[in-house]
Amino acid sequence: MALTGTYANLLLEQDIDWLTIWFNRPESRNALSGELIAELRNVLDALAGDRRIRGVTLRGKGGVFCAGGDLKGFKRILQGGGSDETEVARFSREAGELFGQVESLPQVVVMLAEGAAMAGGFGLLCCADIVAVTEDARFALTETTLGIPPAQIAPYVAGRLGLARARRLILTAASFVGSEAESLGLADFVATDSGELTAFDDRVRQQVRRCAPGANAVTKEILLATRHLKPAAMVDFAAAGFAKCLLGAEGREGIAAFLEKRQPSWAEPAKESQA
Repeated sequence: MALTGTYANLLLEQDIDWLTIWFNRPESRNALSGELIAELRNVLDALAGDRRIRGVTLRGKGGVFCAGGDLKGFKRILQGGGSDETEVARFSREAGELFGQVESLPQVVVMLAEGAAMAGGFGLLCCADIVAVTEDARFALTETTLGIPPAQIAPYVAGRLGLARARRLILTAASFVGSEAESLGLADFVATDSGELTAFDDRVRQQVRRCAPGANAVTKEILLATRHLKPAAMVDFAAAGFAKCLLGAEGREGIAAFLEKRQPSWAEPAKESQA
């Protein structure tokens, strides 16, 4: 069954076992409005329990990935009694929960950035498993120039780029272009144009389809757990994940396929799912 739904700020394209989510607010450079965040969180909720979807790609319409937070929304908060710190903190928390959802999604998450990825858009890239950008795309963490901290995205930026680079880029609001993104640790691939981004995405899909979806999901859990579990707890957590996978259907199929010198079932060409 295909993921369906009509959204004001998103466009969904499902290719059998892969979902592309387009930010579809080109008139505002795909800024993260409250409405867009709510819609994206709804889609991610549906994806989290759907193992038929092997991976997710996020892109932006209009030649721009995402300009960050919607400043018009910030203005409305200030004009509408935004001195209530509890309400403002709730708004910030919702954005933080979105970043956590993206990072912890069981499926492989690919993000393709062209045009610009600023502030919160930059933060979203840091939540992905795999990032590709065009060489002329622009990036910056501009929050401090507006008198606010990049509160919810800072941990993800530090996690992807390293603390030293994150501190320099955030505290100076330094900008850079896509040709520098790989050396800084943001991008896994730098493309010349949008078409090359799409070709890279196609290659990633082929690679991911060689991997068991359940094993990928457990592997993501183990990788993310390394940030907060102590060594002994990490050993136990990883052992439990390994046992679950080895004794499950995927582990049994994978070992059998290797010994029988054949492709495992999940590596067969993807077929249209039945509704």
